[in-house]
Formats: sequence, structure tokens, C-alpha cells
Amino acid sequence: MDIWLNVILVVHVLAALTIIFLVLLQHGKGADMGAAFGSGSSGSLFGATGSANFLSRMTASLALVFFLTSLGLAYLATHKPKTGGSVMQSGAPESAGPAVPSTPAVPSTPAVTQATDAPKAADAPAGSKANEVPK
Repeated sequence: MDIWLNVILVVHVLAALTIIFLVLLQHGKGADMGAAFGSGSSGSLFGATGSANFLSRMTASLALVFFLTSLGLAYLATHKPKTGGSVMQSGAPESAGPAVPSTPAVPSTPAVTQATDAPKAADAPAGSKANEVPK
């Protein structure tokens, strides 16, 4: 997949540079008026109107190539397969935030039970109320 990305990128850059060259090579609409008065463009390589047709068709076809390579690069950028790693790592979803523990949190304050707060019966005098079981 990486080879196709490089090939499409090279074709894309070459098409862009060629479009720039072809647009700069074309003459504007005002240049046709100069040919009528003997400017010399009628003696060019493609003739008086041949260059306009050839260059405009080449520019249009390269614009189509540029458009298609742009779509191809956008598709490859959004559908890039994951490379490297193990099979187990590819199945786990990536989290953007901090890790959340899977077990419930333990309360920060210890639970107060009657057994820890009440005085022991062995420590109390024999006739005191500490030996009685609360109801």
C-alpha cells in the first residue's frame, strides 16, 4: 500500500508542475489580435490556432489526472491500514483519554463497624455494661 501512495504522489506532483508549465506557455486572448497584424504567432510550431487547441486539451487532461490523483491520495490517507504490532494489539480500541480502571473503586474512608469501635468485653470490669450485647 505504501508503494501505491508513493506512485500516486509522484504522478500528482508531476501533473501539478506540468499544468503550471502549460498554463504559462499558453497565450492569452489578447495575443490573437496581434497575430492579425503580423505579429508572427501564425508561423509558430502548431500554426495560428493549433497551439491553443493542443495546449488547452493537454491542460484539461492533466487537470483530470490531477483531480483523480487528489481523490486517490485522499482515499489512501483515510483508509490507511494499520501496520506493525501484534494481532492482539490490533483488536484493542485505542483510547484518547486517560485509562479507566475496570474494577470498581474502593471507598477512601474505611467502613466503621461495631466490632472495631466497641470496647472488648475482656477489658471491661465484670459488673459493667460493656459485657451486655446491644439490641
